[in-house]
Amino acid sequence: MELPAEVHHLIRLALKEDVGPGDVTAHYFVPAEAQAHAAIRAKEAGILAGVAVAEAVFRAVDPAIHVARQRRDGESLAPNDVVFALDGPARSILTAERTALNFLQRLSGIATQTAAYVQAVAGSGTQLLDTRKTTPGWRWLEKAAVRAGGGTNHRLGLYDMAMVKDNHLPKAGGLAGLQAGIAALHAAHPGMKVELEADTVDQVRDFLTLHGVSFILLDNMSLEEMRQCVALARGSGVKLEASGGITLERLPAIAATGVDFISSGALTHSVRALDLSLDFSGTDF
Repeated sequence: MELPAEVHHLIRLALKEDVGPGDVTAHYFVPAEAQAHAAIRAKEAGILAGVAVAEAVFRAVDPAIHVARQRRDGESLAPNDVVFALDGPARSILTAERTALNFLQRLSGIATQTAAYVQAVAGSGTQLLDTRKTTPGWRWLEKAAVRAGGGTNHRLGLYDMAMVKDNHLPKAGGLAGLQAGIAALHAAHPGMKVELEADTVDQVRDFLTLHGVSFILLDNMSLEEMRQCVALARGSGVKLEASGGITLERLPAIAATGVDFISSGALTHSVRALDLSLDFSGTDF
């Protein structure tokens, strides 16, 4: 996976934050000539993500570090599985360790949680979506981690899809204003998708009269309301997305209503980092 320029910039910021003017511990307590062999291992089961960015951290600290990938994004990990084998200057490996693990552990946590959510709707035909509730500056990485876990990315930002939410609707000018806005958007950006957020079944009924709508988001609706909306939208070509109050336990029941998508901010905003560690297997110091 080729990392975009913004991820390399993020790596530089992370290293500047952690290393600053220099790693004083490694400098004063590890001989400059010391070479080391190390491995990053899983300490618990999970789904791996962030391999490319973690490798890029080691290379940014010292190109002399030899990084051998043992696993790929999206692969299942068992305790003690090796993700990377590392060889090179001991000082450099130690300096890069925490930043590389910070990326790898958080992104693997996202992939692991996503995989659990995806498994909960398996066989239903409903796809699991992420949201824009991501760590500032990490969006590209976190959405890649969602994909590694088997999820599907929603829009990347405010520029690649129009999503008219409840805070937009009072200013939109009713159904006529919405239709005019959709027409203007498609004239300027042919093919761009439009999603409208609905709080009630009646809103869904109204939105289905509009032309050019690709998706309707069902916000915090009950299971019965979702089922009614699915019946209304059948044959229209408009896809339905359930959102709000999504938990792992509720996923099977929500998917059973027949909605096309379920979106959850929990995939990225409230995950637990996967437990990974770097261990030395031999040094000459």
